[in-house]
Amino acid sequence: MKKFNLFNEIIITDKPTLLQAINTSKVFGINTDGDIKYEPFEDKEILIYQGKPEIVENFEKVLGKNYQLVEDDNRVLIKAFSNWQELIGVNTPRASYDDTTADGVAEFSNKGLEDIGWHATEFNIDYRTLVEILEENCEGTILCIEQEDPYQFSGLGFLHDNENAKEVLFNYCQTKIKDMIKNDPHFKREELTDDEEDAAQFFNIN
Repeated sequence: MKKFNLFNEIIITDKPTLLQAINTSKVFGINTDGDIKYEPFEDKEILIYQGKPEIVENFEKVLGKNYQLVEDDNRVLIKAFSNWQELIGVNTPRASYDDTTADGVAEFSNKGLEDIGWHATEFNIDYRTLVEILEENCEGTILCIEQEDPYQFSGLGFLHDNENAKEVLFNYCQTKIKDMIKNDPHFKREELTDDEEDAAQFFNIN
């Protein structure tokens, strides 16, 4: 997965298209590619702005004080990191997972992925581990704010292909749990709890 770090990214949108969207008086969004989108937004659409503005004196008043804008001929250049807290609420309904709190990822929005995550926890495989597997092996985008000094990270993950992600996670967990049952004295097959046995069966470990 690739990161879209709002601390670094400048989003470029077309000024006439933005003005047209404002004048429609409809709710619209600006995505990470700078494209103007209207409700209903597509699944996995990542927006750096969403609203129904009415002020057209200048673009800065339209988008709000938390955006930094530069007008350049027929383009509007936008930096959106100061509006991060609002963008969490805007994008969470379409995200695959939420990594914006101190507690970290607690669930997946897709039921198939969540079933895998739920069963994996019986063998002490946590969501952080599963998210790292997804981010290393799957296509998608992490909308985030990340800086190095002092280190700060907060993000939302958007997987492009849930079926592929499920296959990647399932195979990882199946291999990991097989090894644990074989080699970890805390997970001997004959001593598994009912919940652990159910999880083993879920991952087709007989």
